[in-house]
Amino acid sequence: MTRRMIGLLLAGAGLLAVLGFVALREEPVPVDLFTVTAAPMRITIDADGQTRIHEIFEVAAPIAGTAQRAPVAVGDRVQAGQSIVARVAPAAPALLDWRSRTQAEAAVAEAQAALDLARADLTRAEEERRFAALQRDRSRALVERGVAALTQMETASQQLAVAEAALRAAQARSAMAQGNLDRARATLSVPTAGDTPDACCVALSAPIDGVVLSITMISEHPVQPGAPLVSIGDPGDLEIVADLLSADAVALRPGTAALVERWGGSDPLRAVLERIDPVAETRVSALGIAEQRVDAVFRITTPPAARPGLGHGFAVFLRIITWESDSTLQVPIGALFRREAGWAVYVMDNGRAREKAVSIGQRGTRMVQVLGGLSEGEVIITHPGAAVRDGVKVVDRRDR
Repeated sequence: MTRRMIGLLLAGAGLLAVLGFVALREEPVPVDLFTVTAAPMRITIDADGQTRIHEIFEVAAPIAGTAQRAPVAVGDRVQAGQSIVARVAPAAPALLDWRSRTQAEAAVAEAQAALDLARADLTRAEEERRFAALQRDRSRALVERGVAALTQMETASQQLAVAEAALRAAQARSAMAQGNLDRARATLSVPTAGDTPDACCVALSAPIDGVVLSITMISEHPVQPGAPLVSIGDPGDLEIVADLLSADAVALRPGTAALVERWGGSDPLRAVLERIDPVAETRVSALGIAEQRVDAVFRITTPPAARPGLGHGFAVFLRIITWESDSTLQVPIGALFRREAGWAVYVMDNGRAREKAVSIGQRGTRMVQVLGGLSEGEVIITHPGAAVRDGVKVVDRRDR
């Protein structure tokens, strides 16, 4: 064998050795790492909400009539018992059709005839009373001279009393006939603006100190008893209604704290749960899923001075605090994976991944509380892929 052949063989053996070393060398798997730390943690239920004034007062029409043009505007501040917020005038008489007018004119003619008859009876009664009084006076004079008997004077006095009673009855019949005529003529009257002067209107004042929230109709319009006219409320007395899943609402209790965000201010507001409605409703979500949802009412505890501009019907975002801790051990929820009936994570140990069982507590949307199995300062692998196994060599992705 020549030296050339020996050199070629040695070169080939070296190349094979190098290729075998490269093939057998273990390449580290790039991973994302997280250092286990103790930090504040908060578990919340997030929900959209809407503000509303706790008590809204509706001012309604007490009578049927015409509501005059509103004396206030939306946003005006009013004082209880002093600010006039609405005026209602009595209803004007209705117009008559031709048949009703003909009947009313006939009733007027009938009432006029009855009045004429009553006045004639009154004139006769007055004459009879005058004649009876004259007869009584004559009888008294004859009795005083001894020409006539006392019984004659008594008869004349009795006839005068009967005539006076007949006169009073005739006067009453005349007054009744006059009233019937006036009533019949009123039926024929044409309604005008003068029929409802301002002095006859019912003025309605504000029931509370607050702000005018809405006006049913600003212009003059007819109303029936009980028709709403004006809504009044106190913007400082706000609450929030949140739409929650019934399964989430079951875990909440009155007094649960909440943070109010996206209300327009820079700092979140504070609120507490007042009550949860006892009846849930089926509502369709934006994704078209039918869900059982229930309204939860929160009272805003932040003073009104710290939430300027927030009013009735404004949209807000609630973070309802179901659990929180000032300092607890926690890891990203993406670092956990199932191992039999429990949970486990991969710990970085001298450049290799080591599987470690852990016990967990509260779980949030991003982080989970660690009750045991890990210590503060340990480095774990987040979102381990299929290439990560126990004992596999790993490297921080940022170091590559």
